[in-house]
Amino acid sequence: MTASYSTDTASKPAQPVPPSRLVEPVPPGLTQKPRRNSDRHALRHRVELGIVLLATAVLYLWNLGASGWANPFYSAAAQAGSQNWAAWFFGSSDAANSITVDKPPASLWIMGLSVRIFGLNSWSILVPEALMGVATAWLLYLAVRRAATPATGDPRLAHRAGLLAAVVMAITPVATLMFRFNNPDALLVLLMTAAGYATLRSIQDNKLRWLLLAGVLLGFGFLTKQLQVLLVVPGFAVAYLVAAPGGVGRRLLRLLGAGAAMVVSAGWWLAVVELVPVNMRPYIGGSQNNSILELTLGYNGLGRLSGQETGSVGGGNGWGVPGLFRMFNSEFGGQIAWLLPSVVVLGAGLLWLGRRAPRNDGVRASVIVWGSWVIVTGLVFSFMAGIIHPYYAVALAPGIAGLAGVGGALLWQHRAQLVAAVALAAAVSAAGFVAFDLLGSTTAYGPWLRWAVLLGALAAAAGLMLAGRFPSRILQRTILQRTTAVLALAASLAGPLAYSISTASLTHSGAIPSAGPTTTFGGFGFGGRGGFGQAGLGQNNSQNNGQNTGQNNGQNTPPQALQRPGIQGGGFGANRQGGGMGGLLGATTPSSEMVAALKTGASNYTWAAAVVGSNNAAGYQLATELPVMAVGGFNGTDPSPTLEQFQQFVAQGKIHYFIAGGTMQANSGSEAPARIAQWVAANFPAQTIGGTTVYALAG
Repeated sequence: MTASYSTDTASKPAQPVPPSRLVEPVPPGLTQKPRRNSDRHALRHRVELGIVLLATAVLYLWNLGASGWANPFYSAAAQAGSQNWAAWFFGSSDAANSITVDKPPASLWIMGLSVRIFGLNSWSILVPEALMGVATAWLLYLAVRRAATPATGDPRLAHRAGLLAAVVMAITPVATLMFRFNNPDALLVLLMTAAGYATLRSIQDNKLRWLLLAGVLLGFGFLTKQLQVLLVVPGFAVAYLVAAPGGVGRRLLRLLGAGAAMVVSAGWWLAVVELVPVNMRPYIGGSQNNSILELTLGYNGLGRLSGQETGSVGGGNGWGVPGLFRMFNSEFGGQIAWLLPSVVVLGAGLLWLGRRAPRNDGVRASVIVWGSWVIVTGLVFSFMAGIIHPYYAVALAPGIAGLAGVGGALLWQHRAQLVAAVALAAAVSAAGFVAFDLLGSTTAYGPWLRWAVLLGALAAAAGLMLAGRFPSRILQRTILQRTTAVLALAASLAGPLAYSISTASLTHSGAIPSAGPTTTFGGFGFGGRGGFGQAGLGQNNSQNNGQNTGQNNGQNTPPQALQRPGIQGGGFGANRQGGGMGGLLGATTPSSEMVAALKTGASNYTWAAAVVGSNNAAGYQLATELPVMAVGGFNGTDPSPTLEQFQQFVAQGKIHYFIAGGTMQANSGSEAPARIAQWVAANFPAQTIGGTTVYALAG
């Protein structure tokens, strides 16, 4: 055996067939049987792929509507975009275009169109996200199968490698969560995966159009979540430089073309926003100077790395302590860590096994693409000091799945080699130990599962080492071989599958959802399924759908309690019932009396109401389908509108009500929201409608 993962037959160049042989009559029995076998295999592969994708769709769609608006912040923006094309284009929080969300609008474009076509409901908002998950699994299958086919010389094994990648992607708990949710991460992951596929396809086919397509996809990834998409770009560029055909100059020139395609596909929207006069577009949410460039480089850019984010309500250790093992801690571990050490081992094993392969080896290119994806993204997430939430880890899932598929299949094929056997055994053992630790953090499955996973992984590792010590002809198709493979897969995937099923069986709402079973973990609330919820920073559960139904801290807090630059009271609640404020990360569920009041004479006003904080506004907007001004944007810390602008709106009779209440105290940002609330309280009488304190500004 050579040190290459290519089989002897696959590595030999194909010999040309003389034209005469192409038309030479051959007895039907010698040609029809192989063709029929090939057709049967192809049909079987399509059926198996269809089953995997159908199962993925069921996992992502089952009981999807139970989560309601999921993240009301984005649901309200989708509702606004369905009513007003300018709001759709800019990503406004309301149809009257007061302020945008704090992200570019690409994900809202899809949701807004869906709501415009199918009406405002949770299914029209969430089904596109689920379909993005199915598409991501399919693209991973295609990418891994294409890389494995020439390397293994066995289409069936390459097909299984692709299926493994698709399955790993589908059952990664945080992927199950985010493809059932309406944050921008679902579209971001789909676009990055498609860009990875296009990059590898460009290397394999030597076609410039695939590389340019990768650039375009990455550009639209920027329009989804800005600079986060750049985390995969270095690996894509290195893979192309290392493995693409042609000279160095040609490869560099093509990469520059792909970079230009990325800049153009992202920059056109930024240019429009910057060129349109500020009085003709909404305020850019998340910025302090009404600038999309500031938002890109500050709040959503370098500020995430340094922790210096003006207007943030976190800061310090509010988002956890950075460190090398952050992805394995109690907040992130159950979301993504299950196979993280294992795929690093598999990738290293592949690189060693193929160390003598040609420069343009497709497997090496795949390892660079998926491996750099995992390493760069994982390290950035681990050490960033700014805002980070556990669901961000979904960005790691395609890299992990790609390495699992390629590495698992090729190392299995060469398990007779010591390096391959050791790498496989180490990867399965690592998966078993990680699952044993993570399953110990919950009582949802009882102690038996973690022990079964650990013992199964160790038994599979022993079987892999045993399989590597005998000639393959002795073990070929034996019970030991098949048992080892099944045991290794079951032990590696049982933990994330259990977490994913639990995720799909629970409802999720609020701004910071979390995957896995309901837990009693307090602290920062990531163990709960609704994100931040009860008792300030506590957890939510499936019974209350992430909603706080009791008294809330600071409910109906009068505007006089406002402090710079945020508003005390309200806490981190998610979807509060009754008249209380929803808080920073969850929307209120207004009373029927409040809804009726907002709808009364609504056509006479530009905004039915104004309230500090986007999530507070979202609850009222979704209940009434009327524009509600989100004073101060998401955190209630943006200078939109200023006190002078707000006073002018009131003088013009554009705002019907101001709703009292507040969000959390922020570390920095504008005083404008606090000044507005204080001015309203000083100049207008308070009244209570359905348990909510409001101020009638007109009518």
